[in-house]
Amino acid sequence: MKRNPQIHQEIVDRALSLAHELGLEGLSLGILAAALKRSKSGLFAHFQSKEALQLEVLQEVVARFTNTVIVPALAQPRGEQRLRKLFEGYLGWIRGRARNGGCMLMALAQEFDDRPGPVRDLLVRRMGDWQKTIARVVHSAVEEKYFREDLDTQQFAYEMMGIAMAFQHTNKLLKDPNAGRRAHEAFEELLARGRPSPRGNLRRRSSLKAA
Repeated sequence: MKRNPQIHQEIVDRALSLAHELGLEGLSLGILAAALKRSKSGLFAHFQSKEALQLEVLQEVVARFTNTVIVPALAQPRGEQRLRKLFEGYLGWIRGRARNGGCMLMALAQEFDDRPGPVRDLLVRRMGDWQKTIARVVHSAVEEKYFREDLDTQQFAYEMMGIAMAFQHTNKLLKDPNAGRRAHEAFEELLARGRPSPRGNLRRRSSLKAA
């Protein structure tokens, strides 16, 4: 049976909404059918199994994250401006006022961290891609001389993701009104540690004069 792309997208959107409420593991064809007031058998034209449904919902989350956070950042000039846009987009995604806050990818990382299978495998690949994207943006800032040449871009990406995770915890769970300010302060310190030191620049200028 051919599936209507528009109807299929509407079903995926509803499934994603349910996953925010129930968790991805709590999402099933039966629950989705009841929410849509459709027959469970009718959903088999769209998803052959619960796992197929979960995988498509995860792919939808990744697509939305990419379009919301990554694409706007990559439209910015290479360097610190692009990196700042990436970080701001990340915090904006976590705030997620339209879906009551929280990063679903982080939630899924906790939900599936010790649950082997295709959903976890896809999540691991996509979260790894995200960390590599941050590192590449940082590397471009190194090439543009915003950061020192010996900066560990993977470590930077690790710490930036850590700031975002702390922000999710303090903003969503603890309802800390200072969560945003603390996240920005931590990010500014991370940027400052990555910049070339004035003393190092002075030594390089002195070496050039001596040569």
